[in-house]
Amino acid sequence: MNIGESSYRRFLAGEKSAFDEIVDTYNESLIFFIQRYVNNLDEAEDIAEDCFVELIVHPHRYNFKVSLKTYLFTIARNKSVDYVRHNSVLQITRIDGQCEKSAEYESFENKVLRDERHRAVNNAIERLNEDMRTVIHLIYFEDMSYDEAGRVMKKSRKQIENLSYRARNALRVILTEEGWSDEGQN
Repeated sequence: MNIGESSYRRFLAGEKSAFDEIVDTYNESLIFFIQRYVNNLDEAEDIAEDCFVELIVHPHRYNFKVSLKTYLFTIARNKSVDYVRHNSVLQITRIDGQCEKSAEYESFENKVLRDERHRAVNNAIERLNEDMRTVIHLIYFEDMSYDEAGRVMKKSRKQIENLSYRARNALRVILTEEGWSDEGQN
């Protein structure tokens, strides 16, 4: 059992501060995931808040058969898709700078090259279809397993494996077409 499930059990037992731990643990990554669907930070924050409200209003819907993170991301995906359907607009959020790791002693040249790679990858991700973008985000940005990503996307593990494989190949082709080699260099 991870920290999310143990915090949620404590919340169900009446410890209100345990819910704050859940919000602190998942809020930022949930907002980032939702924003990829809705392309609006304010809306993403509202939808993320709705996901947490869902845990409070319907506490016994979560049955502990999947991780709390998987359950929350499933709620987030459903609410995001509903939002997009309702507003009939799907835009992609840029991820420039979202994946950067700080390196204090990095040379300026390396930083510029890394930024160019991030832009190239971001542009390539934007060219993928919705399912491919989602599977890339869940597996590589949220570090979910194929099973967890499958639950969020309502697909089997095999479908997720195939989708992930096709998405990686499509990214490789796009990046090669744009002049980036397999090592990510021009």
